[in-house]
This record gives sequence, structure tokens and C-alpha cells, in this order.
Amino acid sequence: MATVLAFDVYGTLIDTHGVVTELEARLGKSGKTELAAEFSRRWRDKQLEYSFRRGLMGAYLPFGQCTREALDFTDRAMQTQLSDVDKDHLMAVYARLPSFPEVATALERLAAAGFRCVAFSNGTYEAVNALLDQAGVLAHFEAVISVDEVKRFKPDPAVYAHLRNRLEVAPGDTWLISSNPFDVIGARHAGLHAAWVRRSLDAPFDPWGIEPDLTVADLIALADRLG
Repeated sequence: MATVLAFDVYGTLIDTHGVVTELEARLGKSGKTELAAEFSRRWRDKQLEYSFRRGLMGAYLPFGQCTREALDFTDRAMQTQLSDVDKDHLMAVYARLPSFPEVATALERLAAAGFRCVAFSNGTYEAVNALLDQAGVLAHFEAVISVDEVKRFKPDPAVYAHLRNRLEVAPGDTWLISSNPFDVIGARHAGLHAAWVRRSLDAPFDPWGIEPDLTVADLIALADRLG
């Protein structure tokens, strides 16, 4: 059976900081344009924190709700006074973020090399399917698999088991590809192989004693290593 490559979506395939330009425009109305990059970073961090906390509490809500609540919090914390219209607009932008530039080419190469490529995300199926479609990369995936199907969030071991069960593939034949260290560690802990896409040279990896099988700078480098 062909090896499965399960690609995380937000931050791995899709550039979550693609929202910075829109943030600059919205924050510029209050003279706070220079806060856009920091706002984007804190929004993303809080989005993940909320998913972790909901997972631990057993109080699952769709990832989009975590994203909106994180937006509300970041606005309060940074005192940027965004209107509800601004927030609705930013959420709409988040639903049509761009893919990283090398994604389509890398996926073509990996598929040609015989790998089964799937998208595997904390986002709902509907949100991820639409996001990848508008980014022009949906056709490269055999399937879109969402944690929403089991109402858990990464890095809960149940979501990685769900991935394998859905695809009927053994742990040793399954790779998780992610730019998020928590996801890589979660996959390795669950018995999967994992590749860390280290998109920033400044990004540290968590010192937990669980290391990725591969570390690459982008998906072209992944195709070079695996293809």
C-alpha cells in the first residue's frame, strides 16, 4: 500500500499571516497600522490556545469559533477597537488565505512519486475544502480529513487514530507533515512518522525528547527528500 502524507493546513499549506495586509488596512483607521504583524501573530497563538483548552475541557466547538473568539480576545488585549464589521471582514479574509508559493509544485511531485496526499486539519471539512479550493490546491489531495469528525483537536491521539482509520493505513505507512511542532510531536507520540516544515529559521522545536523524522525548510525540500 502506498505511503500516506497527511498535510496540516493552517501554517503548513496555507499562509496564516496572509491576513496582515488586511489588518494593516483595518488598523490604519485608528492609526495603529504598525501593530498588524504582532496582531496576526497573537491572533494565531490565541486561536491554537483556545483549541487546546477546549480539547482539555471536553468542550469542543468548531475551529472557526476558536478563531473568532481569538480575534475578539486579541482586539481587546491590544486595544485596537475593531468594529464588528471589521471582524467579520477579517474572518472572511481568513477563509480565503493564500497557499505558500511552492505548495502546488511540491504536491505534484509527491503524487508523481506514488504518495497518497491528504489534507488533515483542525478546521471543519467545509472550511478546509473551500479554503484549499480557492487557493487552487484542492485537486492535489485524495481526501480532506477533519478533526471535526471526532470532535477533538490535535494533538489528541484520537485524531491521529481517526486519520489512519479513515484511510485504512498502518502507523508506519503514515506521515504527518506540519509546520507546527505540537502537531509533529503529537503524531510521533501516536506512532506516526512526521516531518517538520521549519518555515522560519528562527523557529525553535519543543525540547520534549521527541524529534521529527525529517526537518525541511519547505515542501519542495520535502519532495527532494522523499521523492
